[in-house]
Amino acid sequence: MPGPRVLLVEDDPALAELLEFRFKAAGYAVSATGDGDEALLLAAEQVPDLVVLDWMIEGTSGIEVCRRLRRDKSTAHVPIVMLTARGAEDDRVRGLETGADDYLTKPFSPRELLARVAAIMRRIRPALAGETLTVGDLSLDVAAHRVTRGGHVVALGPTEFRLLRHFMEHPGRVFSRGQLLDAVWGTGSDIELRTVDVHIRRLRKGIEVTDAPDPVRTVRSAGYALEPV
Repeated sequence: MPGPRVLLVEDDPALAELLEFRFKAAGYAVSATGDGDEALLLAAEQVPDLVVLDWMIEGTSGIEVCRRLRRDKSTAHVPIVMLTARGAEDDRVRGLETGADDYLTKPFSPRELLARVAAIMRRIRPALAGETLTVGDLSLDVAAHRVTRGGHVVALGPTEFRLLRHFMEHPGRVFSRGQLLDAVWGTGSDIELRTVDVHIRRLRKGIEVTDAPDPVRTVRSAGYALEPV
């Protein structure tokens, strides 16, 4: 499995070079820029698994980049770690309220940053850490391409497997049909939105257990979510 994709937005060339080297050595795929406008373009071209974002950068500010990433449905779920020389409590609160998942004040140890990123990735996207996904009585082994519910193996088609994997990587999060199309079929797909409903029905049928609740929740006018049962 390819390593997680990190978008590194840092305009200090020496620090950016050091962090890029450390991330790549740790197995991450890295896209780097020191410009906020370019960062938004890179995120739109290929949605990263995580963003490391400096507050003070060229072009659009880091805080505004964070805000825009959170507003865009394709990147709203992406974890963001903010880096800044600002140490005041109100600045940290502002960064977190804007949507950052974590906050590191300069100077910091690259080792600490990587440890925090790894912790976020294990929590948000456990499959990227090579772990078996577990939500309630559902278990999905990515490497073995194997799904069990309540200890019993269930048979799923390849699309339903990818759909379930995406849900299990983000338990409880509601996804619109458009977001599911982008995540499971790809952003360039010509598949119609109603196709998602067909595969949701197939997924439900594949994982259903007699007298057990349906873990796939329909959220009216919003989409679908996977809940532990």
